[in-house]
Amino acid sequence: MIPSTSRKMTKKSNLASIDMAVLDICRREVGHISTRKFANRLAASEDLVLRLDLLKKLEKHRGCVNTVSFNTDGDILMSGSDDRRVILWDWETGNVRLSFHSGHNNNILEAKIMPGTDDRSIVTCAADGQVRHAMISERGQVEPKLLGKHQGRAHKLANEPGSPHIFYSCGEDGLVQHFDLRTGVARELFCCEPMPDKSFVGLVNLNSIAIDPRNPNLFVIAGSDEFTRLYDIRRYKWDGSAAFGKPADYFCPSHLIGDENLGITGLAFSDQSELLVSYCDDFIYLFSKDMGLGSDANAILDKAGSSDSEIEIDGKGSPKVYKGHRNCVTVKGVNFFGPKCEYVVSGSDCGRMFIWRKSDTELVRVLEADKQVVNCIEAHPHTTMLASSGIERDIKIWTPNAIQKATYPTNVEKVCFLAKNYMVIISDIFDLLRQVFESRRFRFFPFPDSDDGSDGEYYSNDDDEDDDDEDEDSSSNYTDTEDEEEDDDVNDDDEDDDVDDDDDDDDDDDDDGGGSGGDEEVVVEVEEEENVSYDYEDEDEDGVHVDGSELFDSVSNDEYCDSLDDFGVEE
Repeated sequence: MIPSTSRKMTKKSNLASIDMAVLDICRREVGHISTRKFANRLAASEDLVLRLDLLKKLEKHRGCVNTVSFNTDGDILMSGSDDRRVILWDWETGNVRLSFHSGHNNNILEAKIMPGTDDRSIVTCAADGQVRHAMISERGQVEPKLLGKHQGRAHKLANEPGSPHIFYSCGEDGLVQHFDLRTGVARELFCCEPMPDKSFVGLVNLNSIAIDPRNPNLFVIAGSDEFTRLYDIRRYKWDGSAAFGKPADYFCPSHLIGDENLGITGLAFSDQSELLVSYCDDFIYLFSKDMGLGSDANAILDKAGSSDSEIEIDGKGSPKVYKGHRNCVTVKGVNFFGPKCEYVVSGSDCGRMFIWRKSDTELVRVLEADKQVVNCIEAHPHTTMLASSGIERDIKIWTPNAIQKATYPTNVEKVCFLAKNYMVIISDIFDLLRQVFESRRFRFFPFPDSDDGSDGEYYSNDDDEDDDDEDEDSSSNYTDTEDEEEDDDVNDDDEDDDVDDDDDDDDDDDDDGGGSGGDEEVVVEVEEEENVSYDYEDEDEDGVHVDGSELFDSVSNDEYCDSLDDFGVEE
C-alpha cells in the first residue's frame, strides 16, 4: 500500500503536470515556444508514459526476434530473427515492406540501417560470427555480402553517428572490428584483454559496443567481466605502426570490482554522453563521463582493495542504480527513452518491460511484454513509442493509447522477487525439455534461400497464406530428401553379407510395430536435430539457457500464482 502522504504528493504532481501542459499549449499558440520544443516536452511527459499500452503485434517471423531498430525518420522498423530473415515494417499499419534472407547460417543477433542511405544499406551480424552488408535495389532485390567474421557469436554492431559508411562490430572472440563500406574491408582493431589479475582468462568475450553520439571518436565495449572499457579511435595508427588495445578509461561500480561472477550484456549512450551499463545477475548503472576510473589498470585494482573504495573512488561519486528487473538468462540490451533520454528501459527474464525515471531512478512502469523473456526494447527517435521483442516470434508496439493512466508499481521488492523466480513455471526436467523443443520447432523447416544472396519479398495483405504454402512445399521437399537417404541406407544393408541375426530380428520388429511411416518420421526427426547443431550445455541460439543449474531454486507454483496479484503489473 502507498502511504496517504505519497498519494497526495502524486496527485499534486499530476495536477502540476497538467497545468504545465496547458501553459505550454498557450505558449505555443502565441509563439513563445517553438513547435519542436513543445513536441519534445510533450513526448517526455510522464502522463504519456503512464498511458503506454499495447497497440499491435507485428507477426511474420518464424523464430525469436533478437533485434529491432528504427530508421532515422522513424517510419520504418527493422527486425532480425532466428529464422535468419530481415524484415522492414511499416509499423503504423503493421504491413511488411520488405523481407529477405540475410545470408547468415545462424541466428541474426543485430541489424542496423545505415543513416543517409535512403534506408537501402543494411548491416547485420549473427551467431555464425559473420558480419554482412545488404544493399536494396530499386526493384527490391537484395544482395547480402560477407564483410568480416568473428570466431564465435558476433553480438553487436555500432553505427558511427551520421555516417553512411562506418560501423564497428564485436564478438565472443574479444575482437573489435572497424568497417568502411566504401572499401568493403574489415580492419581488426584489437582483441580485448582481461585485467592484469585475470591474465589467465585469455580474452574478454564481448557482448556489446556503443559509440558516444556527441563525440563519435569515443566508443565503449563490455562483455564477460565487470569493466566497461572506453577507447578513442584517434589513438589508432591506421598504418599498424602501434598497438591499439589499451583503454582510455574504465568504468565499474567500486563494489563490483573483483567480482568474478559478473558480466555485462548491454550498453547505451545518452545524448548527454551518459553511459548506461546493464550487468548480468546485477542491476543497471548510469555513469557520467567524469566517473571513469582512469586508464591504469593496476592502479584501479590497487584502489579497489582499499576500504574507502566501497563508497567512491577519488571522490568521483557513485553511479545511479536502477533495480527491479532480472538479467540472468539471455544477452539483454538496455536503452534510453524520451527526446532527452528522460527514462531508462530494459527487458527482464520474467517477461516484463521495466521503465525507470532517469533522474531519481524511480520505477515508473512494469508492463507484461513476453511470455518468457524480453530481450530488446527500442525507442522511437521522435515520438513516445516503444518496440519490444523477446523469445516470442512477434514485435510488440507500445503507444500512449490507454484511456486511463496506470498507477505506479507497488511492492517493488516483490517485483524483484518474482523476476528472480520466474522459472517456477518449469516443474521438472521433462517440462524444461518440452519448452526448449517447442521454442525450436520452427527450426525443423528449412529455408531454401541461398546464402549467397536472395531477392527481397514485397508483401501484400494476403501474404500469410502464401507463406504457409511455401512452408508446406519446403517441408515436403525436405522429407523426400530424407526418404531417399533412408532408401540408400536400406540398399547398403541388403548388400552387406555380415548382417547379424539380431539386427534382422530388430528390423522385423520395427516393421510390425509401425510400418514405414513410423520409420520415416524417426529418421526425419534425427536428421533435423543434426542439422540444427545446437548444444544443450550452453546458452542456446534462441537465447534460452538450458544448463539447468539455476532453474529449480525457486518458489512453488502456488506461491508464484498467489503473489502475482499483489503488485501493479499491467498485462
